[in-house]
Amino acid sequence: MGHHRLAVIPGDGIGPEVTDAALAVLDAAEQRFGFSTERTTVSLGADRYLESGELLPDEAVAELRSNDAILFGAIGSPKVTPGILEHGVILAMRAAMTQAVNLRPVRLYPGVPTPIAGLTPQRCDLVVVRENSEGAYVGRGSTVHRGTPAAVAVQESVNTWYAAHRAVDFSFRLAQQRRKKLTLCHKTNVLVEAGRLWLSVVEELSAQYPDVETDYVHVDAMCMHLPTTPERFDVVVTDNLFGDIVTDLGAVLAGGLGVAASGNLNLDGSGTSMFEPIHGSAPDIAGRGWANPAGAVLSLALALGTLGEGEAAAAVEAAAASVLSELPALAGEAMGATTEVVGQRIVDRLGEVDSDLLGGDSLMAQLAAVANA
Repeated sequence: MGHHRLAVIPGDGIGPEVTDAALAVLDAAEQRFGFSTERTTVSLGADRYLESGELLPDEAVAELRSNDAILFGAIGSPKVTPGILEHGVILAMRAAMTQAVNLRPVRLYPGVPTPIAGLTPQRCDLVVVRENSEGAYVGRGSTVHRGTPAAVAVQESVNTWYAAHRAVDFSFRLAQQRRKKLTLCHKTNVLVEAGRLWLSVVEELSAQYPDVETDYVHVDAMCMHLPTTPERFDVVVTDNLFGDIVTDLGAVLAGGLGVAASGNLNLDGSGTSMFEPIHGSAPDIAGRGWANPAGAVLSLALALGTLGEGEAAAAVEAAAASVLSELPALAGEAMGATTEVVGQRIVDRLGEVDSDLLGGDSLMAQLAAVANA
């Protein structure tokens, strides 16, 4: 029986609500599949910052590092200047835990509404692997003549062979577990030097994975192809900035930000992976019970996959997808049930569904295969 140490960061706004729902699902998954978790709550976010001025203190880093995975709710508050928590907690945690890639599924589940006319689940099942540590997000830059008409702002974008290599290699390994197609998304006709580096890494690694077909698409073309022909893509690997943009577009295809999951993965054992819904803290609806917990539950499923609990991960995904298909709306009061009630429906459904309900092609189970390879 597997035993895993889980750090839980409920965070701000709707974060505690959706996290509680996800933990109830975890309780049910443990009972059904026979593994166990030891959970530690770590207080990070607006309240801690406002009380103590602390963002990510050393003791919190040590606590997080001692766990096998991190389940993260949401962060952000109107009481804190935008950017402080995002840079001081989220980006700092990604760096401290060496979370090399950000993984975001783009999957339309049966019965879930999408704004894309004619789109079917059979056409929309891909995953974006976003390099998570470099690019324009390194935070390096400067401004001279600030506050004058002569102001000049310089913002650096850093690309290293090492970071691109680990993101692309992981993408190849994941593609082997899926439909064996890898697409590089970049802007090689303008960002010539960075694009050349990424292309060279894909070309070099493709020799090690001859069974995986490779493809390339410019990021602007991706924004056209993704809503019109998502079936073209299986695993998409891209840099930090482009990944941030195209994954939000992908989330819209799959039903909206409220049901989208993500994982920030450490790939070498030097830190702890973190899993979070991408909807943010939504302070305007906090405490009303209007938040859809599916994004948090599906993030839990990603966590279970990387922990090697593939059958449980696939069953949690199937249960969440089944409940989502029955909701009259995917968020807000129109959802027709509170956050807690939707979470309990997923718990109840977990006791009924087969782990292969979605056709045996659960990304969560595929992650388990990559983790155990």
